[in-house]
Amino acid sequence: MQTYQSLTAGFAWNLPARYNIASACADAWACRAPERICLIEDRGAAAALTMSYGELAFASRKLAGAMAARGIGRGDRVAIVLPQSFETVIAHLAVYRLGAIAVPLAMRFGPDALGFRLEASGARLAVLHQEGLATFNAVGESLASLESVIIVGGGPGDGGGPDDFSRLVADAPATIGDADTGPDDPALIIFTSGTTGAPKGALHGHRVVLGHLPGIRFSHEDYPQPGDRIWTPSDWAWAGGLLNVLLPSLQLGVPVVFSSERFKPDEAYQLMARQNVRNAFLPATALRILAAASDEEAIGDLNLRTIASAGESLPAATYDWARDTLGLTVNEFYGQTECNMVLGSSAALGVSRGGAIGKAVPGHEVALRGEDGREVARGTPGTIAIRAPDPVMFLQYWQDPAATAAKFSGDWLLTGDQAVMDADGYVAFLGRDDDIITSAGYRIGPGEVENCLIAHPAVKLAAVIGKPDPLRTEIVKAYVVVKDGVEETKALAAEIQHFVRNRLSAHEYPREIAFVDDMPLTTSGKIIRRAFRERAAAETDGACGAMQGSAQSLG
Repeated sequence: MQTYQSLTAGFAWNLPARYNIASACADAWACRAPERICLIEDRGAAAALTMSYGELAFASRKLAGAMAARGIGRGDRVAIVLPQSFETVIAHLAVYRLGAIAVPLAMRFGPDALGFRLEASGARLAVLHQEGLATFNAVGESLASLESVIIVGGGPGDGGGPDDFSRLVADAPATIGDADTGPDDPALIIFTSGTTGAPKGALHGHRVVLGHLPGIRFSHEDYPQPGDRIWTPSDWAWAGGLLNVLLPSLQLGVPVVFSSERFKPDEAYQLMARQNVRNAFLPATALRILAAASDEEAIGDLNLRTIASAGESLPAATYDWARDTLGLTVNEFYGQTECNMVLGSSAALGVSRGGAIGKAVPGHEVALRGEDGREVARGTPGTIAIRAPDPVMFLQYWQDPAATAAKFSGDWLLTGDQAVMDADGYVAFLGRDDDIITSAGYRIGPGEVENCLIAHPAVKLAAVIGKPDPLRTEIVKAYVVVKDGVEETKALAAEIQHFVRNRLSAHEYPREIAFVDDMPLTTSGKIIRRAFRERAAAETDGACGAMQGSAQSLG
């Protein structure tokens, strides 16, 4: 391995004129080594299922043909609402082959969250899992742009109808050619939460996978090495699972281990041992849960080489546990959906310091800028900014030029995250300068949750903030003013929680609800969330001792 200094000084982007994610992540390996394993599905005690690059290339080309027969072509949006599965990867690559735009969405979304994103993206086709049909059917008829669906996981007695994924892949020809795409052609929309109002869709070009290669090689220490296998519990509908792990690893030839099961610590230990996982991307919450359920026998069966973590700051106690118990230094890294994996650590290169995210990943120029737009002095807090152009940077917010323009100051993308850089270039994260909530690795905008709360017939006003939590970093807490004549009861609070959970998602619903008599507002009528954050922080003071109970899930 080179030194950090030589890697940084000698780095230069050299993007090809023509580039397609599907060709890079499947065809390149299928031509050289078609039997090489690219995907491994852990099935517990049952034997694992595998897929080779040759099989992946063939299946994704056939599905692309079936999509093309339904009129899908360059620029069309295709929603992919699936768990970690072979079908998810096949669907992604099929979309990229056509020059269409993939819109990955989490299966855990409720009808309001799912419907908004389907409508906002203008998806013409949706690839859905059978288990998500009820949620989809609650919104599908109201979507003017959606023309057809493909169903994954239909039962053996359903006759394999015309919308069945397996039947389409089996029957379609594999003769369709790939669209002639370049690195800047649009490929992917990932929705990110805003502080107020609706979530925004970050549109990325095919280049986004190339942009992630330096970061994943940096954080996983000269990745790949012979025998490397990578796993993450992060949903492939999010940047963390899709871009921090899945697509870059496929391009680099590293087998990706996955499971459709929800994250549980004992099963996670068993999966990593059973599948000989060498590399893991584990959000801080997942690491905290593993540390709380630490088992000497289970840990003794592990063969991990690297652990990377992102999404939220890693507590010092968890960092120390991984070093002392697993014998590994966790390499933290940082980014946003709009511009990911730009700061990071690499213990093997000597880039690791307690309390810091790390330094700029080779290939990315990162600075801290003040309110006047100028770079701040070392040791002075500022906003993390990334210089454009950068291959990992989004193209724009989907159909939102005003929000896109507001994200930039000259040649610099402003993340909105506050940090401080020391004299050696290490960046320590301080916090958001807006109201984004970080919970169990998810970034949650309060606006969408507040809008859902106000839709409840008993709620007059609502404010949502992140309350400090020892396990999840923050939990979603709602302060609610009820309508006249409504009684404030525990039963009502539970009813409101279920209302939000069923319409948005399990990670967005308020785990705590407090009824208040009035809502502090600015002169322009905006909620002063700061007052509630201060109140929640005061509630937490002195209550952050030993973690209560045993966490069994990231739900």
